[in-house]
Amino acid sequence: MAKIHYKIVQHDGGWAYKLGDGFSEPFRTKDAAIAAAHRVAAEQHIPGDSALISYQDENGVWHEEMSQGDDRPDADVIV
Repeated sequence: MAKIHYKIVQHDGGWAYKLGDGFSEPFRTKDAAIAAAHRVAAEQHIPGDSALISYQDENGVWHEEMSQGDDRPDADVIV
């Protein structure tokens, strides 16, 4: 099982949660960003449907793979 960490950071004049290089929308307060990150982390644990996904890697190469709906990451929030 993959483990992912949402990090709380100052961003765009407010606060946001960040995963990798991606930021959420900005929140006015740190507490609001923390609450939103906890909601998103909890949603990561909800199983979904299996689906064929396509994605492009950092070298511009496209890949296709089957994403299993019950293969969910373990997500947490780092404040």
